This record gives sequence, C-alpha cells and structure tokens, in this order.
Amino acid sequence: MSSKESNLKEKFKQALESTARVISDDLKIKENPKQNKSSKKFDFFEIDNLTTKSDFIKFRAETDSNALKKKFSNDEIYKKNLPQNNSCKSLYNIAEKIRYETLGGKMLKGIEKNFTENYQQIVNLKRKDQLKTKDDVPVVEAFELYMLKNFHKIKLNSLTSKMLAFWETEFDQSISKHIKFLKENLENQNKYGSKFSEILEQMDIFESEDNEETKEENPDEGQDNPSNDEEQSDSEDKKDQNKDEETEASLDSDYNIDEFKMDEQLVDTDSDKESSEQVIQKKILNNINLEYKIFTTEFDEVIKAENLENADESKKLRKTLDQQLIGFQDVITKLANKLQRQLLAKQNRAWEFDLEEGLLDSSKLPRIIIDPYNSLSFKKEKDLEFKDTVVTLLIDNSGSMRGRPITIAAICADILSRTLERCSVKVEILGFTTKNWKGGQSRESWNKNSKPKTPGRLNDLRHIIYKGADTHWRQAKSNIGLMLKEGLLKENIDGEAISWAFNRLKKRKEERKILMVISDGAPVDDSTLSVNSGDFLEKHLKKMVKFIEEKTEVEILAIGIGHDVSRYYDRAIKITDVNELGDVMVSQLSSLFDTKTKLH
Repeated sequence: MSSKESNLKEKFKQALESTARVISDDLKIKENPKQNKSSKKFDFFEIDNLTTKSDFIKFRAETDSNALKKKFSNDEIYKKNLPQNNSCKSLYNIAEKIRYETLGGKMLKGIEKNFTENYQQIVNLKRKDQLKTKDDVPVVEAFELYMLKNFHKIKLNSLTSKMLAFWETEFDQSISKHIKFLKENLENQNKYGSKFSEILEQMDIFESEDNEETKEENPDEGQDNPSNDEEQSDSEDKKDQNKDEETEASLDSDYNIDEFKMDEQLVDTDSDKESSEQVIQKKILNNINLEYKIFTTEFDEVIKAENLENADESKKLRKTLDQQLIGFQDVITKLANKLQRQLLAKQNRAWEFDLEEGLLDSSKLPRIIIDPYNSLSFKKEKDLEFKDTVVTLLIDNSGSMRGRPITIAAICADILSRTLERCSVKVEILGFTTKNWKGGQSRESWNKNSKPKTPGRLNDLRHIIYKGADTHWRQAKSNIGLMLKEGLLKENIDGEAISWAFNRLKKRKEERKILMVISDGAPVDDSTLSVNSGDFLEKHLKKMVKFIEEKTEVEILAIGIGHDVSRYYDRAIKITDVNELGDVMVSQLSSLFDTKTKLH
C-alpha cells in the first residue's frame, strides 16, 4: 500500500471514529475496544482490508449501525421481549436492527444515505439463479428484504422481488396491519419489540415449530445480530479456550502414554503402531466431538461428483465454467512460478559441482583457457530430499453461495488444481452441503421419535468428492463444473465438513498437508439451529479449526467469498469480486503458503 493510500485510509478511519462518537453519545469509543473497558465495545474491522468502493460503503454503513445500536438499543429491553421460538429470534434481531437504523436515518440524512447505498448494494449483489420454490429462499433472507422495502424504502430489483414474492403474502397477513403502529413507536423500544415479538410468535409459518422449542431462554442472552456487542462472544471464546486448556491439562495429568496405547477405541486399524502424539490428537478430537451432538448419521452420504449428474450435463456445466475462465490463463503460469519457490514439493534433480569425475562442467571451461594448468571440473546429478505436499480444497456448497460466489469458488478450484499440479503438488477438491432443506430424513426421524430435546445436528449431510488427490486435473475437470448444478446447493455445516476433510488428509503419505477452505461465512442449517442453541454449529467449527491449527501438522487456510472469515481461521484472505481474483491469488495466496504453521 502506498503512503498516500495509507494516509487516506487513516483519515477515513479517524472521520468515522469521530462520527461514531457523536452518533452514539459515547466519547470513549476507540479503534481497539480492549483499551476501553469502561464502555461498550465498538466493532471496527481492519481498514487495511478495504480495497473496493463497495467495501468502503459497507464499512461506513456498519459503523453508523453500531453507533446507533449503542444509542438507541437497550439490551435488557431486547432480552425481555425476545421470542421463545428460535426461528422467531433471528427475525426479531433483524426487526430491532431496522428499528434503530431507521431512527438514525430520521436523525441525519447522511446516515440514511449510507444505509440506502449499502442495502441497495446488498440487494444488487444477490445472486440466486434457480428460484423455483419457497424452499430456495430462506425465511430470514426474505424477511430482511421485506423490512428493507417497508422501513428503509429500498428498491428491490427483479431477482430480489422474486425472492420476496414467495413469502410476502404471509408477511403481509401478519405484519402489514401493524406497520403504522411499529413506525409510530420506533423510539419506544419496549412497545416496538413487544409488538414484533407477539407478531412473530403468532405467524403461521412458525406454528409447526412452537412445539419443537427445546431451548430454555438464557437470561443472559443478548442480541445476536450482525452489529452485536462482542463482549458476550468474547467471554464465550474465553470459556471455550479455558475448556480446551482444561481438556489438554487433563490429558497430561490423567493419562500416560501406555494407557493411551491400550485404549482400543483410539487405535487406528490401518496401522500397527501409532506415535503418542497421534493418540493424543485423537483423544482431543474425540473430546471435541463428544461435546457436539448428532441426532443420526443414517442418512448422510459421501458421493463422487460424477454420480450427481449424467455425462452430457457435466460437459454442459463444464462449458459454462470455461466461459468464466477466459482471461485467467496467464494467471496460472504466474501463480505456478511464485508457488514453486515456496511449496516444499518433491523435486528429485540437483547437481554437485567441482568433482573429479562425472559430467564435464562447461561453465568452468573459460578458466582452463586462461590457465591450462587448471584442472578440469566435473558435475554429477544428485537426489534432494524435499517434502511431498498435498493440498485439499474444501468448498462450501451452501445455498448462499449460489450464483456468483460458487462460480468464483469453482474458478479458484480449477486454477489452483492446475497450478499446484504444475508444482508437483497433489490436489484434492471436496464440497460440502446437505441433501435436503429443513432437515430431510433426519428431521422426519426426529419427529417420529417424540422430538427429543437438543438433538444436535438435524439434517442429512452430503459430502462431495470432485477430484481425488491421485486423480489428474484433466480426468476430473468435468466434475468441477458440477458445482454449478441446479439444486445442489443447500445448507452448510462447516465443522463436520472440516473434520471429514481433515481425516482424509491425515491418512495421506505426503509429509506436508494443507487444507484450504473456501466459504462465504458462518455455518447455517435452519433445522439444526431451530432446536439447538444459536451458536451450536459455530462453536463446533471454531473448536475444529483451533484443534487443527494448534494440535496437528496440517496447515489450514481459508478464502472468504464476499465475507471475512478471519474470525474462524488465523490465516485467511477475502475475495469480493471475480474480476480481482487473479491479482488476489497472485499477490496474497503465495504469502499464505510462505510460512508453515507450527505446533503450539
């Protein structure tokens, strides 16, 4: 970054900090919340990550939103009116956010303009190419569009209008008659929140879930929306960290190596003998999985991509992907040259020089011509011991990735696969989603079994192998295009997908193993989250990533498609637009591979 750009960004940040202090009536706001224990935290994300105009628009709007939340939203009132039904809670969060943002827009025209530009940008960037039924549009996404249309007066385009159309009649039946009351009571959080809570709990679309409610409301539960205070999440992270440390301490004190070796449940049947380190890793992983419940794995599947569609359709989808790849051919060569110097891929050829026998070293002939008494110099080829490397690309195949994001992910997979193969690095491409919306057969089984409380993960997993590590890119190129298959993308349960990919990777013989996750944000499965705690999937994801980062030799990296995923992964980059994909991959991906994660 040039000094001029740095200065401009610094001035921009200072201006927003000042604005936030004025809007929120909190003069103690600082860039680093940890330096300000006396006041609520304020969320400033890294300004250095802002690269496009859309990033700046989003940053400005989110800063205003956070400041307005501090000014207008009381957490005690919020908790008092929070609906009991988990599905209602997510809609209630959106309604409260819209309330204080609307108040801010009435207070200052500049704030209203910031929100309008940001939400208009979000609406225009939505890509849902296949919209056939209501199941293709999550209720939360439709509800946000409904609120933006009716409170922020955001103009929907044809695509988002179609998304809202699946749900708008039901929303209108429950909400439209109360809109006047809600708008008149924007400044009275208690009246507004109480009324919205009542409306949501009486909506027909949630009636079937009222009897499924299993989670008792936590009296300390705060707002769980994009502009939420981070104090609660930080405390949870600390609890998770303490719990992990306690687990590790108990392993050190309560077990010895001999006891580990005698635990038959931990012995890998594929090997006769394991190192104590491997056994300890399995013990920690088992502890993580014990805390994560799964109702049933009966309906889960691991499937090869070629079995998802017939050959003709695969070729058609591959052709569509090839059209998107035009213009990226030069990137492959540039990236290969950069990565080849950094990846410890296996290379077998090198030379020993200044030997008394072997092949004549022609580079030393001039010294013979200058002085005939100099002896001839010879060279000999030798073997070098370089570590083999294998890379697994794990790609989020969820519904929110539909359209442009999944196209970007497929392009990433295609370019990386060819590039890394040029460096003699084996590449595996995997995808993860669910077989159904709304829980599928797992949910049906749960209903038939008297709906036990907090059942854990409640959907049918679908894990897809697009390309095996030992399969050449040319043999699997049609499979990569299948990511664009209509109807494939559903829910995303990241933690289990990472565990699956990790277990495949650790069985490989290569010495250096890299797991790269391509995703667009947090794990989401409506069926699971409706009957478990709101952070059930997210906590498992964080623990799985932390385990891999700190306790194994597998290096885990992440590429965020349109979203910053650095809150889950220590090493992450963000891609916001397919047009900047080439530059981002060349300039940043190579640096991710540059240094190896060490065991802590």
